[in-house]
Amino acid sequence: MAASKFDEQHIERVGTQLELQQMDSFATVDAPDIKVDAGAHAGIDEELRKFVAAGENVEVDEATSTRLRRMIDKRILVVMLGTYFLQSLDKNALNFTAIMGIKEDAHLVGQDYSWLHTVIYFGVLAAEYPTVIFVQKVPIAKYLAVNVFLWGVVIAMTCFGHNFASLVALRVLLGLFEAVSQPTFLLLSSMWYKREEQATIVACWYGMNGIQGLCGGLIAYGISHINSSVLKSWQVLYIILGCITCTWAVFILWWMPDSPMRAKCFSEEDRVLMIERVRANQTGVQNRKLKKSHIIEAIKDFQIWCYVFIEIIIQIPSGGLGSFSTLIIKGFGYTTLQTELLSMVNGGCQVVAMLGAAYLLRRFQRAVLLMMLFLVPNIVGTIVLLTVPVSKSTRVGLLFAYWITISFWGMMVILMSTLARNVAGQTKKSVSTASLFLAWAVGNMIGPQVFKSNQAPRYFTGFAVHMGCYAVIIILLCALGWYLRKENRRRDALQEVDWRASEANLDNAFDDLTDKENLSFRYMY
Repeated sequence: MAASKFDEQHIERVGTQLELQQMDSFATVDAPDIKVDAGAHAGIDEELRKFVAAGENVEVDEATSTRLRRMIDKRILVVMLGTYFLQSLDKNALNFTAIMGIKEDAHLVGQDYSWLHTVIYFGVLAAEYPTVIFVQKVPIAKYLAVNVFLWGVVIAMTCFGHNFASLVALRVLLGLFEAVSQPTFLLLSSMWYKREEQATIVACWYGMNGIQGLCGGLIAYGISHINSSVLKSWQVLYIILGCITCTWAVFILWWMPDSPMRAKCFSEEDRVLMIERVRANQTGVQNRKLKKSHIIEAIKDFQIWCYVFIEIIIQIPSGGLGSFSTLIIKGFGYTTLQTELLSMVNGGCQVVAMLGAAYLLRRFQRAVLLMMLFLVPNIVGTIVLLTVPVSKSTRVGLLFAYWITISFWGMMVILMSTLARNVAGQTKKSVSTASLFLAWAVGNMIGPQVFKSNQAPRYFTGFAVHMGCYAVIIILLCALGWYLRKENRRRDALQEVDWRASEANLDNAFDDLTDKENLSFRYMY
């Protein structure tokens, strides 16, 4: 079927008509006023236009789609996995060095250690919106590689952090450069992968948090045995991680294409098929124009605010538990080396939760309900940690209670993939993604602060705050599910009187329309 698009005047006119029809019991559409300008597609990115200029929707069979998916995984997913693993490992190295002597060597007292976990997110806050603008405007792979190299340099330099002030400066710089990862990967996930694949892809790269927990514990355990008269074990850890990260940045520059259109590692025919493969997403591939209307729509969109507030609140437990994991476990009565090894289980729990969430979402397509279910173990575990005293007989039970609180990682995978699938229009997607990760930063800034050092190892205030967070999240999830369901029902009613509102209409998939402008778009909830 030949693709078609309305010019801006007709879009505005038809949009008004449809709203009036909805208010007037869906009156009959005035057909003569609906003009189709075949092949216009003025909203398509000029680089993308060269690959969809023929105006035909190319159907990609399952076998070809599978072959293309493997090719994409090899070039894109591999980079996302390796980069996010290193980001998580580099950022959380402070967690391991806390029991390797950095607190004593850098003379950290009181809440100094908590602040070192918090200040990294000041860097993220400063860099997030500029980052989403850059990744929309510049070659994405090259921008990613430069930032990875720079944060590798910062990690290596952390070995010189001998006091609180120098460590604060280094942590802020680390946040500035690491801010590139999440928004870039969410964009790559929607650019290269089909809608039904995105939850699994997000779970895979976000799941590197858990893998680093597994590997990080082993690395820290090994380096703890290094005896040197020149360098402390925590300094050796930072130098090794910095060198590995810089080397990986060079690999990204060489291996990863900037977009399907620029992927010269693939044939031109395969590039066309890769683009057509994601047409049904209705969220586009690329558009380098910043659109004010998209920004305004994102600010006014109820679902975006739901994502933002849910992200802030869920990251409070995440930031606190992640920053204090080794101190919590050690507080149950385990030795330093036992704590490092037991911390590996933290990572395993994260991986299981995230991959399990992706599997369940792909099978049942019930995002809101699944997010609620993944909160239940958190609530149970937190109640145990609040009520059961620490003793030799209870430490194993408390350890298991702590491990099941890690289930919220599954909820976070679903939340991110839901935003990626439910927001269309390149500028709106960029603004929404930046807002989500600003919320992520704010929540992580707050998280460590609710754990008071004088309350170790029980941390009553921290766990009590977590219980309140879970209650608020459930309320927000109910509101989000209600809104998305209501909007889908409205569009289902509209398709009875206007074919353009049909979910099967893919003509405007690459026209950089937002999810609200494109009436054939349906939300997943």
